[in-house]
Amino acid sequence: QVQLVESGGGLVQAGGSLRLSCAASGSIFRINTMGWHRQVPGKQRELVATITRGGSTNYAESVKGRFTISRDNAKNTVALQMDSLKPEDTAVYYCNANINWNINAWGKGTLVTVSS
Repeated sequence: QVQLVESGGGLVQAGGSLRLSCAASGSIFRINTMGWHRQVPGKQRELVATITRGGSTNYAESVKGRFTISRDNAKNTVALQMDSLKPEDTAVYYCNANINWNINAWGKGTLVTVSS
């Protein structure tokens, strides 16, 4: 059994920054791709950013140049540095990880609110 726990959400003014963190725990042999997704009530969950075990990254067009994803393979953690935040970034942010090749794990989410 594996678990992902996010932290770092909160309320911030437009133009501000937040850093989200996610820690994986449990019966972990290997974590492959990790990522962050977000969801606004009434809308589909959307990809924000992913990072492979080797460090290759991918970003949604809407966050390129503003968000940075990183990971620590030794600690089984992934982070999302969010700068120049906009009100449209308001959402619940979910951590995601492909673990042991056959487990697609999700965290419970952390709320990010950006006020205008």
